[in-house]
Amino acid sequence: SLPILHRTTHCLYLCADDSCLYRSSGDASPAVMNTMRLPAKGQTGARMPCQNTSRQLRTRVVAQAGTVVVPQEPLMVRASRGEDVERAPCWMMRQAGRFQKSYRELAKKHPSFRERSEVTELIVEISLQPWNTFKPDGVILFSDILTPLPGLGVNFDIDDVKGPLIASPIRSMEQLKQLHPLDLTKLEFVGRSLGQLRQEVGNQAAVLGFVGSPWTLATYIIEGQSSTLYKTIKTMCYSAPELLDALLSHLADQMATYIKYQIESGAQCVQIFDSWGGQLPPREWDRWSGPYLKRMVQSVKAVHPTVPLTLYINGSGGLLERIKATGVDVVGIDWTVDMADARQRLGNDICLQGNVDPAILFATQGAIEHAVRDTLRKAGNKRHILNLGHGVLVGTPEEGVAHMFDYSKTVKYSDLL
Repeated sequence: SLPILHRTTHCLYLCADDSCLYRSSGDASPAVMNTMRLPAKGQTGARMPCQNTSRQLRTRVVAQAGTVVVPQEPLMVRASRGEDVERAPCWMMRQAGRFQKSYRELAKKHPSFRERSEVTELIVEISLQPWNTFKPDGVILFSDILTPLPGLGVNFDIDDVKGPLIASPIRSMEQLKQLHPLDLTKLEFVGRSLGQLRQEVGNQAAVLGFVGSPWTLATYIIEGQSSTLYKTIKTMCYSAPELLDALLSHLADQMATYIKYQIESGAQCVQIFDSWGGQLPPREWDRWSGPYLKRMVQSVKAVHPTVPLTLYINGSGGLLERIKATGVDVVGIDWTVDMADARQRLGNDICLQGNVDPAILFATQGAIEHAVRDTLRKAGNKRHILNLGHGVLVGTPEEGVAHMFDYSKTVKYSDLL
């Protein structure tokens, strides 16, 4: 927490890692201030030199005697909560990845995806690549929805062609009993990465964590690999409902634990990906996905009630009202739904995220601008996070991504009236 000063009014500046306050009298330039760490209230002793040698002073705050004004939380956090903001924050799903040359160069040196997503230094570097290039309003952890599975007792590999592979799919109660509660010691690289990202980004952008939904994780655990038909797990809905319920319940509880761990490590928002929930008919989603998502959300909200949670489902046009009913703060909208229809169906009391067609980033700047303004206008002037309706596509020109980010920062809500 910030120290409380027993002084007259001073100009204060927070350094980039939140660890130090820089002080000057009046309006002196921070560049010439004595950069000393101020002791917290109740502490004695000499002030210690600030270790932030870069002197990246990101936030100016004014302190009256006995108080410190804490800087605002990131734009995305405030928008998610429905606070009044001047523009919609913007980030992109898969904003860190193969479309960026810097990522492709790093991947040549570290060809294993598991290494790139499980080594703290690489996770942080990759997560910050889009931040350094585009300055989005959200910086999402570079990871994978399957990353926590070894912590549950499910090992997996990732094949460059076939994708995730699980050697021993769970298809019996005996196999299910071999799973255990989430072992967070096997995920410490996630916690360290989130903490470092918060230090790097400060409150200039929101740091996002993410998890997979119980249903989506179960499709991999039961099918043993990526699928287009999901025959095994869908058959299990009828042939072994007790087994499937037990697995989904376990995943719901353990992913709730994982979300809490991410928040306590530094995540300011968390997105839940029910990537394959759209493969279920709505009545089946009501039985095999929705209840377990609600269970997760309720568990997290009981401990972290103010941290925004987003739920994104690809192909969710028939599920929008059901997504809202899970209790999340933000409903992710894919590109196949008109944003005006989504707002009309869901109302103005919930934040929407999306939903520019990712293919538009291959088009002209004018086309990108038109798509952005259309989405912003239809979403309304509050409770909206600008994003794509899916992840950035492989091969997307970096110039297209850059223009959407740059343009989004110029469009104020007052411009859309």
